Amino acid sequence: MSETNTPSLAAMRNLSPRRNTTSAETVDELVTEQLVHFGIDPATQHGRTLASLAGRLYEAGADMDALWRLTQQSIHNLDRSDRIAYFNAKKFLSFQTAKLLDSLQSPFRRSYQSLQLDDSTQTAKGPYAIFDNVTAVFSATPVIARTATYIYACAEWIEDAFKGKELLLEIYSRLLNPTSVSLANFIVDIEAGPYATEYFAWNFNSGMAAIDSVLSHVLGRDDILISSRNIYGGAHQLIHDWYAKPSNLSIGVETFSGYGADDFQQCWEQTKTKYADRLAAGRNAYVYLESPCNPHGYTLDVPAICRAAHDAGLRVILDATVGTPFLMQPLQRVDPRERPDFVIHSYTKDLSGAGSTIAGVVIGRNHDMFIPKGETADGVAWNETMFWNVYYVKGAFLNADTAFEVIQGMRTLGVRMLNKCINTEILARFFDAHPHIIVHCNALTDDENSPLREKLSFIGLPAPLFTIDVEGVPAEVFQRFFDSLEPMFAHMISLGQSNTIVSCPALTTHSELDEAALAASGIGPTTMRMAIGNEDPKDLIAHFIQAAKLAIEPHVPGFTALFLSPAEIDQLVHDCYLGTHRRYIESKASMAEHLG
Repeated sequence: MSETNTPSLAAMRNLSPRRNTTSAETVDELVTEQLVHFGIDPATQHGRTLASLAGRLYEAGADMDALWRLTQQSIHNLDRSDRIAYFNAKKFLSFQTAKLLDSLQSPFRRSYQSLQLDDSTQTAKGPYAIFDNVTAVFSATPVIARTATYIYACAEWIEDAFKGKELLLEIYSRLLNPTSVSLANFIVDIEAGPYATEYFAWNFNSGMAAIDSVLSHVLGRDDILISSRNIYGGAHQLIHDWYAKPSNLSIGVETFSGYGADDFQQCWEQTKTKYADRLAAGRNAYVYLESPCNPHGYTLDVPAICRAAHDAGLRVILDATVGTPFLMQPLQRVDPRERPDFVIHSYTKDLSGAGSTIAGVVIGRNHDMFIPKGETADGVAWNETMFWNVYYVKGAFLNADTAFEVIQGMRTLGVRMLNKCINTEILARFFDAHPHIIVHCNALTDDENSPLREKLSFIGLPAPLFTIDVEGVPAEVFQRFFDSLEPMFAHMISLGQSNTIVSCPALTTHSELDEAALAASGIGPTTMRMAIGNEDPKDLIAHFIQAAKLAIEPHVPGFTALFLSPAEIDQLVHDCYLGTHRRYIESKASMAEHLG
């Protein structure tokens, strides 16, 4: 064999069992080294056959590396028909490669069987998993890898795996698991779209674990966190009661009301003055946003706030759970300054959609999330990435079964969210038509937050979350009314499920806030949060009217007569459905664009 060029040689050496210590310069030398490593006599028929196969694999490794580099260089310049052709050609190569691996299992299994192990040994070991796992590569859905650990190839490969330099070997499911990795790649593709190659995700066993992980990743003692006003109560408690606690990290926390960059900027100027000593001492400030926010579903001008924060040298964390990538895709802004540095989702909510699983995720730029041990990228050292700094050591990993369930739920995200957003507009307008019901929802065109919804949300749709206050009803009567809202308005503490859920934030999700914080957040003792589901909106409306007739009407005569008439409700539902679906269809690319 002739000498190989440097990139090809590096790719071939990477397949060697002595990848880190080899001195081989050619395929023949790599093959000989491999046979010697495993005690195979190259002069035997078995040795010659293994050598021939191994040599072709080394050469294939070099070709595979060249194909990857060529793909990176050329993919964006190909027309759609060529992209389809190359996709299917590579798909078939995957089957050919797997066929070789599958065919290898017969002589591999026979060698294992020839060891003639005692029955007790065989039962203790169970099936040798590699023999029958190859075909699982072609499962139509990601395989649920229900395992704690993994078989590894050899000493030098597992050494690299512990340095983050060999991701084929996933070591231990607390660190990596194929099903969880599949979900992480899936959410990055959906959230980041054309910029997906720039981002990386780590999954966690809850949304709160995701929030805690990104905060613990960036915050140091005496740092400063600027937060938007309306955030999830659990996040508020974590920030104020743990991170700000003097005996923990003593974080300085400042909160800004409003929705735009001017509101943030004003808070930042005040923060610089208040914490001048900390900033002078080298402490850092960060920004924490939630949009659309809990409980009112209001939209922040995230692009403008990110731009202002980045211009000031601040990093931005965004909890985008309520909107999901269906409504808002903050990582797809053309200007990188308008993108948050980290995006958090609670998979528990609309992404999985059924309320049957607990999970979360953090998405960030590649160099913020993972760099192999000992390396640097874009000025970031490996131990400054989220993987090594938090994920590797804290253990809040997502198990394979839950990852699979989230993937299955995400398949129907668009259909579910479109229907929920339509129901949100219908219900908000229905409630708003009653003079004694105050609605906080940007689906209403006269709401102060409506312009940002129109500007930033997909086809101007509202998030399926808002609040209402019923005025002029005694507290005891209100409580009786609230307790009569089941079963159409479910008494549960969550959001983002297929059914509509009602709660009183002051008593539940935001009970961690004191009275002043509740008032500043627009949450009163009788504020009801509506997390909208996929039911027929007329069933929801009918039940609400009947519950009011049962509990409120005897004490506030004439209350139910102020609701819209049946004919007006029919027209409202008709208009909202047709209007939204028309905008949805018109938002799609033309056939000419698809073919182009």
